[in-house]
Formats: sequence, structure tokens, C-alpha cells
Amino acid sequence: MKNILKTSVLAASLCFAVPALAQSMPAAMDFGPRESLTIVSNGTPHAFDIEVADTQAELSRGMMYRDVVAPNEGMLFEFGDERIASIWMKNTSVFLDVIFVRADGRILKIEHSAKPYSLRSITSEAPVTAVFEIAGGQANALGIRPGDVVQHNYFSTAP
Repeated sequence: MKNILKTSVLAASLCFAVPALAQSMPAAMDFGPRESLTIVSNGTPHAFDIEVADTQAELSRGMMYRDVVAPNEGMLFEFGDERIASIWMKNTSVFLDVIFVRADGRILKIEHSAKPYSLRSITSEAPVTAVFEIAGGQANALGIRPGDVVQHNYFSTAP
């Protein structure tokens, strides 16, 4: 009888907790039309269908509150000027590869499979003008490395 009562109390508390979590979830954000981005790695092009974050609200939101990132999708964070970039994974429920990109489109650094919900600051350690985020593990799976070239109209490397 005690176990049945404990189970009932737990089930009842979950019924109240789930709607509360759903209510605190922000509405979906419109990042505008998707664009194409290519990373050329060792002569091989890797195409991505991307969203672009270029307003303060979009830069702040990024990939937060998403349940999945498809292997060929990503988000490009355009800063407009060079800076040492810093990101964290708060409110991000998926592993991401965080790719720091210089103004000339060359990859400076990759943080592989950044841990979901982590408050650890991940920095570029040197000035960059953009960050490109893709599904965790994709950079290694595709052989993407620092020094590879990102082709997109934001960089001087547009095809």
C-alpha cells in the first residue's frame, strides 16, 4: 500500500511539473530564410543548410531550446567585427560542434561535442568574426579541421 501511495504522489507531482516546464519554454524564434554554407576540408566540400543569427536577440538565443540538429544543418553567428568569442550551452539540450571562424573564412578552432546545459565558457582564444554550430560529432565525421575554409557570403570566401 505504501508503494502505491508513493507512486501516486510521484505521478501527481509529475503531472504538475511537466506543464510548468512547458510554460517556461520560450516561443520558437524566426531566424529568417535558410541559406547555404560550405566547408571545404582537404579538397572535399561539405554543404550545410543553415540559419543565420545576426541580431542581438538571435545571437543570444542561438540553438537553445532545440531537441535535435540534423547532420546537414547548422547556425552561423555573425558578429560583424572581430572579437574573442565566448559561448556556453545553457538551455541547449543537444551536443554541438562549435566552430570558430576568422574573417577570411578559415577555421581557427573547433570545440567538439560541447556538453548540453553546461555553463562552462567556451572561447575562441583569438579574434574571430563568426561561430558556426553543427550537430555534435559532425566535424570529426566529416574530417573538418582548423585551417579549413568556410564558404558563405559573410566571408571573403564566398564561392
